[in-house]
Amino acid sequence: MAYKFVDNYRERGARKQLVKHLEKRGIEDKRVLQAIGKVPRHFFFDETFWNQAYRDIAFPIGDGQTISQPYTVAYQSELLHVRKGDKILEIGTGSGYQTCILMELGADVYTIERQENLYHRTIQVLPYMGYKPHFFLGDGSRGVAEHAPYDKIIVTAGAPFVPEVMLKQLKYGGLLVIPVGDEKSQKMVTILRVGENDFERIELDTFRFVPLVGDQAW
Repeated sequence: MAYKFVDNYRERGARKQLVKHLEKRGIEDKRVLQAIGKVPRHFFFDETFWNQAYRDIAFPIGDGQTISQPYTVAYQSELLHVRKGDKILEIGTGSGYQTCILMELGADVYTIERQENLYHRTIQVLPYMGYKPHFFLGDGSRGVAEHAPYDKIIVTAGAPFVPEVMLKQLKYGGLLVIPVGDEKSQKMVTILRVGENDFERIELDTFRFVPLVGDQAW
């Protein structure tokens, strides 16, 4: 893939318009909007498709995966209430765009991807852009237990249920954001860990993600 590592007035202007669009759709967290306005989303596209980068749509990135719709990225990021220094586990690195948004918000990101091609792409592209999360290749449905517990966990693929292993990798007071449903649509779910075996669960809006694949998923 040929990357477009040029960020000029056209791209910056397109990001400003995207931010305004997301505000109109109800994204209120100013820090999330600032992060969306800073991360060059076109870097994750083949140069041929750079003009698609700032539309509010998901877009194929190969291996049956997509770069998430900007609204979805902003929505999940807003739900996480990221604080500077938060240790966050991201399940499904994908293109790495969500990873960059989390890092712009000040998070220490641990991110896992099961698709080798995507993994090898992101470990080259993100450091080139100046982002250096902790990368892992493997089954994200099982979390990354060796570095638990986490302040927050974000899942960027649709799960048939909430994997218990993820809940156990949260700190007390930690938050999980995960889309749960069937392969056609999912409800965004937030789960707050309030004790050893006590969790508070809230179901929110409907989305459509690629399936979460693994031992604890599809």
